[in-house]
This record gives sequence, C-alpha cells and structure tokens, in this order.
Amino acid sequence: MVQTPLKPAQSGPNPASAKRSKVEDIKENSNFLREPLASELLTDTNFFSEAAIQILKFHGSYQQDNRDTRTKGQEKDYQMMLRTRNPGGFIAPELYLTLDKLSDEYGNHTLRATTRQGIQLHGVLKKNLKATIAAIVKNLGSTLGACGDLNRNVMAPPAPFKNRPEYQIARDYANHIADLLRPQTEAYYEIWLDGEKFLTSEEHPEVVEARQRNVNNTLFPDSPEPIYGTHYMPRKFKCAVTVPGDNSIDAYTHDVTLVVITDKAGKLKGFNVLAGGGLGRTHNKEETFARVADEIGYVDKDDVFDLMKAIVATQRDYGDRVNRRHSRMKYLIHDWGVERFRQQVETYFGKPLKPFKKLPKWTFYDYLGWYEQGDGNWFVGVPIENGRILDCNGLQLKTALREIVQTFNLPMLVTPNQSVLFYDIKPEDKEAVQGILTRCGIQKETDLDPLVRYAMACPALPLCGLAITESERIMPTILGRVRSLLTKLGLPDEHFVVRMTGCPNGCARPYMAELGFVGSAPESYQLWLGGSPDQTRLARPYLERLHDNDLETTLEPLFVFFRDGRKKGESFGDFCDRVGFEALRQFAETYDPLRYTPSHTKEGRHRLSVSHDFFLTLQATADKEGRSMGQVIGDALALYLQQTAE
Repeated sequence: MVQTPLKPAQSGPNPASAKRSKVEDIKENSNFLREPLASELLTDTNFFSEAAIQILKFHGSYQQDNRDTRTKGQEKDYQMMLRTRNPGGFIAPELYLTLDKLSDEYGNHTLRATTRQGIQLHGVLKKNLKATIAAIVKNLGSTLGACGDLNRNVMAPPAPFKNRPEYQIARDYANHIADLLRPQTEAYYEIWLDGEKFLTSEEHPEVVEARQRNVNNTLFPDSPEPIYGTHYMPRKFKCAVTVPGDNSIDAYTHDVTLVVITDKAGKLKGFNVLAGGGLGRTHNKEETFARVADEIGYVDKDDVFDLMKAIVATQRDYGDRVNRRHSRMKYLIHDWGVERFRQQVETYFGKPLKPFKKLPKWTFYDYLGWYEQGDGNWFVGVPIENGRILDCNGLQLKTALREIVQTFNLPMLVTPNQSVLFYDIKPEDKEAVQGILTRCGIQKETDLDPLVRYAMACPALPLCGLAITESERIMPTILGRVRSLLTKLGLPDEHFVVRMTGCPNGCARPYMAELGFVGSAPESYQLWLGGSPDQTRLARPYLERLHDNDLETTLEPLFVFFRDGRKKGESFGDFCDRVGFEALRQFAETYDPLRYTPSHTKEGRHRLSVSHDFFLTLQATADKEGRSMGQVIGDALALYLQQTAE
C-alpha cells in the first residue's frame, strides 16, 4: 500500500508535534477505504465498529439508531442512512424508481430530499446494505463520496433553462468538478459490487487530463488517490457552481463556490471564486463558528480544474488534522487571512489569480411551480415540506412522484431547498402532470403559506445521533404558532426565512436565516436573527436558550418592534440587522403587550406606532428621569394634544 506524507505543520493553534486525530489513523490504515468495513460487512452483527463507521461514511452511509425505541439494557435499534451523490441534483427516472422501491423493500417507506440536492434513504439494516447500494449503482446512481472527509455532492441551480446557456454551464461544471474530485480507489466497487465496475457517465476528457496533470506538486503521482492521498481531506469539503445573481444554492456557505462568467453571446469565459464558507459549529466552543465565504479571485475557464486542485491541495496539506472541530477550510482562511490563503493557492496553481469580477445582486429562487424552460417544454417545481417524501393522511406525495416518473419517464432535479422538479415536460402532458399533483393533495406554490414555502429543517430526532432536540417533526407546529402570532399582531401576510436544526452543525443552514432555531437542549433552541432574505448575510445568536413553551412570549416583542419600526418593504431579517440586538433586547425588556397588541373596538382597530429612533429617544428619557415608558409616552401625548389644540 502506497502511503502519502502529511505536512508536519498545522494551520491552527495546535503545535506541529500535537497528536493527530484518531480518524487520521483510521484513514491511513483503511487501505484506501477498504478496511475494516469490508471485513465487518461479512459478519452477522447488526452494527459496525467505530473505525468501520468512519470508513462507511466515505461510501455514502451513516450508522444510526432509532432513539424513539431505545430501551435501557437492550441493544440499540441500529439502521443505516444512505445518501446519493448526484451533482446538481440530477436523478434519472430509473434511479428514482429504484430509490422509491428500495425505501419500501429495505427502508422506512420514506425518502428525503436533502439541502445539498441529494436523496437520503433511511432505515436500511446492515444485512441489506450491500443489496441496496448495488441496486443504486446499477440504476445510474452512486453513494460514493456523499459523506466522509472528501468532496461532497456538488451543487448547482436546479433550473433547467434551455435558453440561458449559463445554467447549462453551471450544471456541466458541477458534474466536471464532482468527477475531478471523485475518489479513485476501487474499494467502492470491490465491496458493494464484488469488483464489477459501473460508470454512470463518461468523464469529460479535460477532467481526465487534469486529474493526471501534476502542476506544482498538487498530486501524489504514485498513489491510488492522486489528489487526496492516503489521508484524504482533513474534513468534509463542499463545492457549488452557480450563475450571477442566482443564490438558490446559498453561495456563501460552501468551501468553494464557482460563479459562471459568460460573454454577451453566452459563451463561457471563466469563473469568479468564493472560498471559506461553512456553517458547522459546536455549542460553548467559541473557537468554532459559522462563516461566510470570501471573494478569492477570477480564473479563466481553461484553468479552472488546476485551480480547484490547487485549492484542494492547500486545504489537504495545511488544514488541521489534529482537532477535527478546527479542520474545515473556513478555519484555515480565518487563521491565515485571505491574502495568505490566496498566495498559497497561487503557489500550487502556478500563476496569480485575476481580480474578482463585479456581480449583480443575489436573489434567492426556489423554482416552485410551472416554468417554460425555453425550448417549448416545461418544468415544474414540486414543494416538499422539509424534504420528506411520504404518503401520509391526505397527502400522497410519494405516490404522485412515482406515478409521474412511471407515466412520463421524466428526469428529476432535487433543489437546494429540499424540493424536487420535473423537467422536459411536453406541453400536451402539462395538464396531466398537474392533475396527478392535484389529485394527490400537493398544494400549488401560490397556495402555500410562505413561512412554510421558504422554511427548512434537518431530520434530527429520532435517527440523527448528533441531534439534541427535535427539528423536522416539530417544524410544522413551530411555523403554525409563528403564523398565529403574526396574525394576532396584525401581520397576517408577513413571511420570512425560517430554518431549524436539532443541533449546532447547521445542516439546514439556520445561520443564514432571518429567524433560525438551533437545538441547544431538549425542547430548547438558540435563537438566531438577522440573516437576509436572499441568504447573503450571516445571522447572529440573539438568545442562548429558548424553550419551546416560551416561543410566543419571546417572539412577540420582536415582531411588534418590527411591525412598528420597519422601513417600507423592509424584511424581518434586514430590520433586525439594521436596528441591532441592543435595541431589540431593550424593547423586549420593556415590552407591555397591553400597550402594543392590536385591539378591536366598535370603531375598529387602533394602534399607536413610533419609529425606532423615536422609541430609543423615549427609552433614554425614561431611563434618565427614572420613570416608566408609559409615563413618558403619556406626557408626550398630552403635550402634543395641548399644542395641537392651541
């Protein structure tokens, strides 16, 4: 087995002599992702060891147990979650039908669309894992690299516009980058298909050439893994490709985001490069934090693969392999600074990066509903609440998706907002497709509550081992309570981006939300505020622990302050960011619901509104004079009415 060296110096505060994490040893001893997974797969136990679990991740699976069924003194209810690797969210018809069948045959009868445009299959037993993965691969799918310390699923805008070439370019390069950074080990096919190799698509010749081109020692030429080497990456590595102005992919949250730059004729010129985003963190560990990506530069199209290798090599060789909490590339860039990071990338790249090109304003799109795709055919975005594909009560979502694929043989794209869309729908089939959706109880996007439409939640309990509290299962109730509160306060049509996770790892990207809930204790959440509607600004923690029972009493003063102090057209996230958390807390501390809640009388509803600046003036006066806000406001009104009468 060819071993590749690790650089002795680390990027972070750990000394060069510090002992590397045990996962590094597991990777080194795995014989390029084979052991102990291959051996343990042959045993009759219903679970894997810790070392095998770490290698299993590279193959696209996590070991979980059902925490709802845990019984003291008895063995855990072990089961596996499988995740597909499908760049840009593409799911071929035969693959979707296979996943649907597998979910019933081996899974828990549901599928889940993920925030990285993959599909997750839950509830697979260890004894059925090989058959499940083999079926996925033989039907144009893969799970290789969907998890683990390497490049994850590469994202791209899901809109299949045929008359906007930049969108096709983004999807093409999502596939190219995914192929370039795909693990080269034969372990995947040896373990799951007994050595029989299936290729879902032929790699672009430029990708193959780039993988073999050893520019400035970016490769390990004698290794089975020429880009990754023996130890792969320090932690997971996430990439995306998008087009200017389209932030459907949360562009600032990835390790690397490429932005397609075309000429006026729509031909590719190159890419803007963002790097250093990432949202995972740990409670009470201030050295861990969410971070948005920085503008790194611009690269010509002919050099983009070499640049990607240079960025990967920089993180591979200088990322922290001692403290896994500090191992993402965002910490390398934070510790070094953008300039030093750029210099090291340029050393591997062999030339300077060009200046970042100006971009238009970013806008979030979810692509729900019907769109003409530019060639006479149509695509339709189908809403999926929290990504869960199932049949339940009056909603027959799983049935609808299966029937549409079976009837019309349509390809599917998973969206970054956990929904799916069908495309290449012929005009004569449009009515029939919509008929299936309607018959199965799937709401049109115009009938959805926007709070629900733009919300996301992670799976959390009962299967995620990292979950501290509920997320997916409680999100509908939380959104219903938020809507009721807004209606009570005279804001029945107001909406904003709400995201929830059961732990601080940020899988549903709550740190970019206008209102984010991050699990911090059983039935309790950190409250994050101030993200932007288009997900271009990081939210900030407003409250460390909000118990579920205190939701309304905590949010009511914030919504009232927003209602009465917002600028015209201002969103809740922008308002919170503008006025600042000190003003939010000050208002909440002095809030009297009897004074601010709309009331109904025979004459109608009456409400006194004041601007934020005037409120702060009143608050300062009350503090200075040692009186209540009510007294100060009463005196001010009396004086105003007296002057008006005179």
